[in-house]
Formats: sequence, structure tokens, C-alpha cells
Amino acid sequence: MLFLAGAVMGKGAPAPGSDDSTPGVYRHIAVFTEVLTRIKSEYVEEPDMKNVTLGAMNGLLESIDPYASYLNAEQYKEYLKNYDSYRGDLGLVLAKKFGYIAVVSAIPGSPAAKAGLTTGDMIETIKGVGTRDMPLAYANLLLKGAPDSSIEVSVLRRRPDPQKMKLVRAVLQYPAVEDKVMQDSIGYIRPETLVNGKVKEVANDIADLQKKGVKKLILDLRNCATGTPEDGVELANLFLKNGEITYVQGQKYPRQDFQAKPADAVTQLPLVVITNRGTAAAAEVAAAALQDNNRADLVGERTYGDASIRRAVTMDDGSAIILSIAKYYSPGGKSIQDDGVTPKTVVAEPEVAVDVDEENDTAPEPETKKPTEDVLLKKAIEMAAAK
Repeated sequence: MLFLAGAVMGKGAPAPGSDDSTPGVYRHIAVFTEVLTRIKSEYVEEPDMKNVTLGAMNGLLESIDPYASYLNAEQYKEYLKNYDSYRGDLGLVLAKKFGYIAVVSAIPGSPAAKAGLTTGDMIETIKGVGTRDMPLAYANLLLKGAPDSSIEVSVLRRRPDPQKMKLVRAVLQYPAVEDKVMQDSIGYIRPETLVNGKVKEVANDIADLQKKGVKKLILDLRNCATGTPEDGVELANLFLKNGEITYVQGQKYPRQDFQAKPADAVTQLPLVVITNRGTAAAAEVAAAALQDNNRADLVGERTYGDASIRRAVTMDDGSAIILSIAKYYSPGGKSIQDDGVTPKTVVAEPEVAVDVDEENDTAPEPETKKPTEDVLLKKAIEMAAAK
């Protein structure tokens, strides 16, 4: 608090060359300092100001970036030392939501997917520690470990009481790209992830389907949430001969444009793309490019929103903040991370009901009640057949 107060008093006047908004920033800092002072002096009992300040910083970061984290010096040191050394994982893609750790998607075939975790579930505790105000990067670190080791989490899953689970970490095996020939000479392609060369698998599957005589294509990107934005550029380019795919830009990150390369396009067949709320990252970049270039008809739900360049910025005390320094934009100029991608044809995907044995806290394979029909795929087939 003394540091913040000193910043306000010592820097009350704008520095040479600063913009006109600088004085307003210090007014906000002054309000923040006063709030902390009032909490310490007026709260019903003397609070732990360390936790209060930590919660305030995490709330600040979450308000602007659901993928940001503040790690204290000890956490950041552990993060740098161990994050890439653990081979066992649960296969969760996570973000911050309402102060907690939220599930963006679970990689198909992963321990998390086998336990029935899905988009919208909230991780309440990890190893008995509440995730409220837990740094996202640190939560990801806690979930990693040695293969075959177990970890306990509690999850809020569309029910008032949290469900305890004991999950076993595993070395992730990414599923192969699914492809098949459907009715009316429609080719169907579903990459459930876009890492480790999966875009090349998509390209090979497109070539095989065209040899089999398909006349139209459906690209199913539901729950596809892994892969970098560059993978999304590569995927979109398979279907685009020209045009802008995306651009990335930040406050101090110069704009970089990604244009389609004619030589990388492999098909010009009519295309329908399916998305849902579990579609994120690379898949969103591709979906936005194909829709904005009028190359494909999108059907389904608004995507999750995750496409940025994130960097760690270290502090003098050894702590760090991990936050987005640049965001990817659709050709139409919308921030994918802020706005997601909304299909022109919006169709809601029915919820999958999950029955869990309340007496069994291991929850290895909960019974799932799938909808009787795939309404999104049915609509995509109708749209493809009409092309």
C-alpha cells in the first residue's frame, strides 16, 4: 500500500511524452489504495492483507484477460523449473471465469475427457486447495505430474454441490483425424485437435476424399481447442487460395498480417464448418477466416474465445505476470479472444447429461446420456446438400 501511495504522490504529474490518460491512471491507483486502507481499518476483523492484495491483482488480470496469471516469486520459480518436465497430464484446456478455473475443453481420449469433464465445468479445488483467485498458470502446473500418478479435484458440473474426483494423469495421445464419405457425396472431416501435424493429416484426408468422388465437405471443429493460431492459419489456407486469414496486433506489438498462399490450398469444394462453445484457439482462427472470406458457411454455436500471444513479464521481486501482449483478429476486424466467432447459422448443441455415482469419488467413466441425434451435424448436412 505504501508503494502504491508513493506512486500516486510521486508520479501525480504526467511524465514528459506521456499521453493525456496518465493522470486518470493515478487517480484509479489512489482509489485502489484508499479501498485497501479502508479494508484494513474498517473490516469486521483484521484481514490478511497479503491475500487481499493477491486477490485484487488476480481479479484485475481476469477482468481484462481470462488467460492471464500473477505468480509470486516462489510460484514463478517452480513454474519455470517444472512446467515442461512433467509428462503426465489430464488433458484439460483451461481459462479463468468468475474467479475460478473453468474448463474450455477436454482433449478427446484424455483422463479428463474419460471422466466426463467438458466445456463450462468449473474446477473448485485442486489437491484440496481452492481455485478462487488461483493463478491460471499455477493451476495448469498443479494438474501436471508423473504418468500414472493421481490427483484429486472437485468440480462444479451443472449441480449445486461440487463433485469430488480422483483422476490419474497420463501421457496424452492425440486422436487421429476422422474422415468419412456421407450421403449426397459429402465428405466429413473432424480434427479433434490441431497439434503435432494434424493439419497435414487434414490435407491428406481431403485428398483421399476427393479421390473417392466427394463433391462437398463438412469440417467439424467442435471441441477442438488445442493448437496455436499459426496452426489455424495453416488449416484455413487449405481451403483459401487468396485473401487475408488473420492479423495479430498489440499495444506494443506491430501488426502482422497473414495472407493465404495459393500454393498451400488443396481444395475448392463447397464447405460447411461446424463450431460450438468448446471450439477455441487454432480452430477459431480458421473458422473466422473461412466465414469472413465467404469461403464456408458456419453453423453451430459461438466459439469460446482464445487467440493471443502470451508472454511472461517479470517483476523486480522475482514474481511475474503472464498476459496477452497481442491478439489475433478476424479478417473483419473482430478480436477472436474477446468476441469469439459466431456462425451466421446459429444452432444450439443439446447438453450432454452426465450421471455420476455419488458414492464413488474416483469417477473413472461416468455414464453419459447423449442426445438421440446430432442436430448440428444434421443441419450441416442439409446446408452442404443445398450447395
